[in-house]
Amino acid sequence: MMTILIVEDDKPLNDGIALSLNEAKILQAYNLKEARALLSEMVDLIILDINLPDGSGLDFCREIRAFSSLPIIFLTANDMELDIVAGLSSGADDYITKPFSLAVLRARIDAVMRRHLPSSDVYEQGDFFFDFVNMIFKAGETAVNLSKTEQRLLKLLVSNKGITLSRDNLIDRIWSDGAEFVEENALSVTVGRLRQKLDGAPIKTVYGIGYVWEV
Repeated sequence: MMTILIVEDDKPLNDGIALSLNEAKILQAYNLKEARALLSEMVDLIILDINLPDGSGLDFCREIRAFSSLPIIFLTANDMELDIVAGLSSGADDYITKPFSLAVLRARIDAVMRRHLPSSDVYEQGDFFFDFVNMIFKAGETAVNLSKTEQRLLKLLVSNKGITLSRDNLIDRIWSDGAEFVEENALSVTVGRLRQKLDGAPIKTVYGIGYVWEV
């Protein structure tokens, strides 16, 4: 299931969008402080207003673009041509002006996600090469064998590079087979094994929160 973060200070509008996108998991934020806190969740796409109580969505978009290609759609009342240019120039994938059609919003979301899906199957950074479709993982010239659990963890980390992912959400995504009990240290053990196999991988522990693949 896709996870969408809605950052909109108008609560009735925020709730209405959330209700219309009920096929996805919805996270709701009403300001930038709440939005930043929710980035520890597994977010697949952000619907972002520009005029927010504690700052500009444009600045937030640029902040995210400094470390992530996470899909972002602006949804705003700023409808001048210069506003649209500024929004797209800040790194947004799409720009929708209010008032808007919910059907168009859903279609735009589908189009943005189609553009982003293929790139998530292959990842390269420095000496590391990961092909998740063909299960080819290399550190330099050395092929590395990863378990299914290690592959799931690795893909979550690199797909959200630069974003700290909480332990609880990693556990929910990695062990999503309906198991009723997962040992408390299972995630720590899996991270340790992944670090050992991918020596030098930029997997950082953020104490009290979770883990991040640094860029």
